[in-house]
Amino acid sequence: DWEAGAVRLLTEARAWPQTGDRPRRAGVSSFGLSGTNAHVILEAATEPAAPEPGATAVPLPVIPWVLSGRGTHALHAQAEQLLARVQDDPDLTPVDVGFSLTATRSAFEHRAVVLGEDRDALLKGVQDLIDGVASPQYVTGTATGAVKLAFLFSGQGAQRLGMGRQLYDAFPAFADAFDAVCAHLDLELDRSLKEVVFGEDAERLDETRWAQPALFAVEVALFRLV
Repeated sequence: DWEAGAVRLLTEARAWPQTGDRPRRAGVSSFGLSGTNAHVILEAATEPAAPEPGATAVPLPVIPWVLSGRGTHALHAQAEQLLARVQDDPDLTPVDVGFSLTATRSAFEHRAVVLGEDRDALLKGVQDLIDGVASPQYVTGTATGAVKLAFLFSGQGAQRLGMGRQLYDAFPAFADAFDAVCAHLDLELDRSLKEVVFGEDAERLDETRWAQPALFAVEVALFRLV
């Protein structure tokens, strides 16, 4: 009986005002004909924190632009289109271009990655790719199909003070993964693993009880960054 009680059928979008300091929550129930019932409580997301005044993005040490095509000619055509597009719009930032190439484009068999620290270096790398000029600023290859990928972590002996520090400062993905691993391992250690890795006591880091977890934390962070 829709006339009794406060239940109303929602037929159009309605404003949902905030009530006091409590977050907005809603209960949603779905009753299936087969007898399966599902219930979920939704809560409004918190507003993102405003950036601190004067905060600037950390410049990346290298930026990749990835390209792919069904053949060599198609790959070069993609490179020519990319070069023309970026040259025509000086407002395009290298990081935004790199993100779009990775997240919004199909991945075909013939591939190339152009590497550079800034816009000029990346454009030169793309031009070298188009011209077929041998250059350390790009690499090419062909995908071989459904190959399973495995990552091998190096063992004790590769540890060194400050390993991963520049990556930690430059890449949030690396820093978040490194911190997450350290948070778990610190529960089993008698001091902060991060302080040992980024500290000044090389002899302590060379001890197995520190070297092993330190390498694991760095290598997991490397995997997450890749």
